[in-house]
Amino acid sequence: MSKDDSSDVPAAEAPAKRAPLNKYALACAILASMNSILLGYDISVMSGAQKFMKKDLNISDAKVEVLAGIINIYSLVGSLAAGRTSDWIGRRYTMVLASVIFFAGALIMGLAPSYAIVMLGRFVAGVGVGYALMIAPVYTAEVAPTSARGLLTSFPEVFINAGVLLGYVSNFAFYRLPLHIGWRVMFLVGAVPPVFLAVGVLAMPESPRWLVMQGRIGDARRVLEKTSDSPAEAEERLADIKNAVGIPEGISDEDEVVAVVHKSRGSHGEGVWRDLLLRPTPAVRRILIACLGLQFFQQASGIDAVVLYSPRVFDNAGLHSDSDSIGASVAVGASKTLFILVATFLLDRVGRRPLLLTSAGGMVISLVTLASALHMIEHRSEGQATALVGLSIAMVLVFVASFSIGMGPIAWVYSSEIFPLRLRAQGCALGTAMNRVVSGAVSMSFISLYKAITFAGSFYLYAGIAAAGWVFMFFFLPETQGRSLEDTVKLFGGDERDANGTVGREDGHGQNKSTELTTQQ
Repeated sequence: MSKDDSSDVPAAEAPAKRAPLNKYALACAILASMNSILLGYDISVMSGAQKFMKKDLNISDAKVEVLAGIINIYSLVGSLAAGRTSDWIGRRYTMVLASVIFFAGALIMGLAPSYAIVMLGRFVAGVGVGYALMIAPVYTAEVAPTSARGLLTSFPEVFINAGVLLGYVSNFAFYRLPLHIGWRVMFLVGAVPPVFLAVGVLAMPESPRWLVMQGRIGDARRVLEKTSDSPAEAEERLADIKNAVGIPEGISDEDEVVAVVHKSRGSHGEGVWRDLLLRPTPAVRRILIACLGLQFFQQASGIDAVVLYSPRVFDNAGLHSDSDSIGASVAVGASKTLFILVATFLLDRVGRRPLLLTSAGGMVISLVTLASALHMIEHRSEGQATALVGLSIAMVLVFVASFSIGMGPIAWVYSSEIFPLRLRAQGCALGTAMNRVVSGAVSMSFISLYKAITFAGSFYLYAGIAAAGWVFMFFFLPETQGRSLEDTVKLFGGDERDANGTVGREDGHGQNKSTELTTQQ
């Protein structure tokens, strides 16, 4: 992206003193983001359970590979449906639906008597994961004040990592149980969090932007007053949202006629796919490419291969006992979770771009070093490779730490920030779909890949992809720190028509239909 595209956009002025964190917005973000625990738990618990499932169900590596990664493909159903669902029933009830679906999937997997039933459980859980992945960052971005949006919108990734750590701990806690019981208990434990999450979400307010899209301006104002840093900011945010939706200035909160007009204009998501995919403006096209590209590189650089198959990686490096390899995997989860906390506190201070570029650079270096260490281990006896074993473990920890300080959380933060309001839910759904497709491809191909080109060759490949991602981010992703959600579209060369979604929906006289109808009232 050229610098000229955003040269005429006034930079947001930094406040003289950082506003204290809004505790109500923080509570909303935490409750919404806790849905993401479900994905993290499911990925990491599978890393330890797969060894015991293979023995108990007598299945091949090929079936294990498919079983491990297929949930990412199944989650496409949820992520693509979540955009329309959240526009229809609201962000809050979509999160409740995600918890209910995942609860059912966890029960099916934990009680499954056969491979086929486990696969059914993976499908059901995958749909729930898709819903949760898409809706948590969208809701949080729409509730958070601008001063803390980066921090709060990174929370879904924080809880994904917390789920990863819990999954590894569950592996370590239950791997000593009898073969046919241990892996089932690991999955059944995953049915507990959704119960509390569904209840907790009901205590949250609805997204103010969704409320405005439904004409419920008074309700939206009350939510904004609680989630903004000041009454003035609440009014400013409400004015920005009304402008983005297309409600003219001066319309009273009780004007139900205008609300009905704007509902008919597409508040439930009608026509969005056309404006996103079939007839996007240049700015929307660039936003879509930015979102899809960032989500692609987040997963194509191999993070799920490391998280899902870390016991195999450590076994190849020289840790052959279950306790050693699963114990090292717990360290992976701890490192991943610790460094995501670092990222959350730097996002609104350092910005998105510096963290993304630092993250990708660290991933490239650690992957190249890991691949080189594994290559040397393959050509030495175990007694001569002790130092290389330690280096391999260290590089896995550095890799997940590098991922967590940038690529992990910012892919979701950035995607939820850049789309115009009317396109946000479905645009983020497309980004989530890209993320899940690539994650599924990586997860379902890693065993075949390392058998074909070795572990070292696999990690060299991921390092090359991460390097390509660094180049993409450097040239194509502008900084969004400090800008309102209604302003970020201008960074991609858009104007007010892109921001409020009127482009491509004009009548034969070149005048927006909704505005014309409102004027006639």
